[in-house]
Formats: sequence, C-alpha cells, structure tokens
Amino acid sequence: MLCIPPAMPPVRVLIVDDHTLFCRGLTALLSRDPQVQVVGDAADAGKALRRAQELQPDVVLLDNNLPGVRGVDAIAALREAAPHTRILMLTVSEDVDDLAAALRNGASGYLLKTMEGDDLSQAIHRVMRGEPVVAQEMTGKLVNAFRAATDVPSASKPTPPPVAQSPLKSLSPRELEVLRGIMAGASNKEIARNLSITETTVKIHVQHILRKLDVGSRVHAAVLASESGLV
Repeated sequence: MLCIPPAMPPVRVLIVDDHTLFCRGLTALLSRDPQVQVVGDAADAGKALRRAQELQPDVVLLDNNLPGVRGVDAIAALREAAPHTRILMLTVSEDVDDLAAALRNGASGYLLKTMEGDDLSQAIHRVMRGEPVVAQEMTGKLVNAFRAATDVPSASKPTPPPVAQSPLKSLSPRELEVLRGIMAGASNKEIARNLSITETTVKIHVQHILRKLDVGSRVHAAVLASESGLV
C-alpha cells in the first residue's frame, strides 16, 4: 500500500501593526501562499501579548513603531507569552540600533516593509526552518556598525596580544565563497544560483561554516568575517 505523508500544516502568523490598511493588505498578500495562515492581528504591544498567549502562533510579524511600547522592547515579553513563537520584525526603521536591539532581545529576523511580498513569504518559511533572516540593506549596516565600534584611535589601543590565526583559515575556498554570499545578505537559494551548486550543498556549507567559526547564526558569521577582513 502506498503511504502518502500527511501535508504540513500552514505556518500560523500573528501580525502586529497599528495601521489597519497595512494589516489587511498584508493578510491578503500572505493568503496567496497556502502554507501561511494569518490567525490574528494586534495594533499595540499590550494586545499583541494577549493575542500571542491566546493563539500561540508560529511567527509574529512585529512592527517597531507601535503606540506606547516599541516593537523591539516588546520582544522579550512576547517570547515569554509564547515561548515557541519566532519573532520576525517587519518595519520601516533602518536604524542599526533597532536592528541590534531586536537581535539582542531574541528576534529571529529583521525585515523592511519595502521588500517584495513573495520574499516575505519565503522569509517566513526560512525562519520556520531556523534560519535567521536580516534584510540585505541592514546586514551591511550591521557589519559597518561593528567595524566602527572596533575602530578605536591607535593612540588609545593597548599593546596587542600575540596574533592568533584567523578562524577563516579553517574554511575551504568554497566555504569562503558561501560566506561572502552570507555577508551580502543572500539566501541559500541565491547563493546556490550564484555559485551554480544545489541549495542542499549550500546548507551543508553553511553548517560547516558555523561550526568552524564557532558561531550560532549567519549574522554572527558575517560580523566575524568582516572583523577578519573578508571582503
């Protein structure tokens, strides 16, 4: 007898945004993907907490510019109310401090409202696979901010310790190419297309890169690569 595996349930999404028309448009947009289901919305952080606790969604799409409490400041409470929910920022804010606060507070990604609708649906699925998702424009800003924070005047620099071997030395040439794609904010599919390899192969390379660099996310790998001088 042929055994047909059961269909995967759709990703249940809660939208948190105080613009009603935007919420409606976003709901209509996501409805085009049969594997995404919008289960509710909220216009402020307080209502978002109640809805998250009630619905236990898979993903919360969270705006930052909310009345009262900013989105990035509500992340910790949302994660406490719904421990298994992934928080995905969707905002107009291109402030690198907001990005850093979101990641520090436990967000799984940071996207801009200027992105294409199909890309948002893909980002939701990537987050559900455990991939951190950051808008390409923001990845560059995060790397630049890290460089600025570590670029102190030479007169104030302490005597450097003995130079340790760069962790990038442990990466193969192909892994370095994949890492450059990560630094550019490319998805696994985009990296695969650019390097003419399969997406599965890219995933394996990413796993090896994270293990060799001893980091927990693609963003951390990009920052470390930037600090090590990889262009």
